[in-house]
Amino acid sequence: MTADKDWRALNRANWNERVGIHLKAPGYDLAPLRAGCGRLNAIEEAELGDVSGLRVLHLQCHFGADTLCLAQRGATVVGLDFSPAAIDAANALAAELGLTGRARFVCADLYDAPSAIPEAASFDLVYVTWGATCWLPDIRRWAEIVAGFLKPGGRFYYADGHPAALVLDDLVPQPDGMPGFFAPYLDRRALTFDDPSDYADPEARLQNSRNVSWLHPLSDIVTGLIDAGLSLDWLHEHAQVPWRMFRILVQRDDGDWHWPDRPWLPLAMSLQASRRC
Repeated sequence: MTADKDWRALNRANWNERVGIHLKAPGYDLAPLRAGCGRLNAIEEAELGDVSGLRVLHLQCHFGADTLCLAQRGATVVGLDFSPAAIDAANALAAELGLTGRARFVCADLYDAPSAIPEAASFDLVYVTWGATCWLPDIRRWAEIVAGFLKPGGRFYYADGHPAALVLDDLVPQPDGMPGFFAPYLDRRALTFDDPSDYADPEARLQNSRNVSWLHPLSDIVTGLIDAGLSLDWLHEHAQVPWRMFRILVQRDDGDWHWPDRPWLPLAMSLQASRRC
């Protein structure tokens, strides 16, 4: 699946280092969360709906900011991440906010989630957002894990960068400032980068800069979920994204980053799928 057998260790070191940066980064404003009124990004706010009273599983939760936002809204939430530093920060933040009764955190690799959280078919909502599936080599196994945690009739919410946009990158800029073609859409091989930058803090420089990712075509994501037993309720494409994916993007009042002139292609996608009863 990957030319680099140490992909998991490389990515874990990379994300362990990012935690300390993100806790102070301008891209993660924790003030509303600490004030008791945490907010999600604009796309999720418009689509997710009421979570009060739901049992929610947040996979690849990072340091738990969104997990705790859902807990503040009345959900009982379990967050999972493979980074020990992230889970330590999430537990500390939950204690600080008085949410340990509504949120718990588990440190485990995504592919080990069924054994780390042995609660199959017990969640009303599985929640996965932003920069999650690109770190996973096996998208079909991911879909099976998501489906396995949902109750019959439960729903899955997913939002992430659009695979079509991930073909482009500022590493190959065009003369007009637009990003250029970088990764073939249908080439499912691992992409290994040595990139010290951080998306949330432009001043940060990572020491653990090497990471491995995958570009999963939209058809692989959707078909994987359907084959795992979910029914697609809706699929949305967005000309905006919560982080500055490309330098040419401009930030608008909704906090997201948009094309400066015309919506050349979707920057993000979101979907909801339900487990068939």
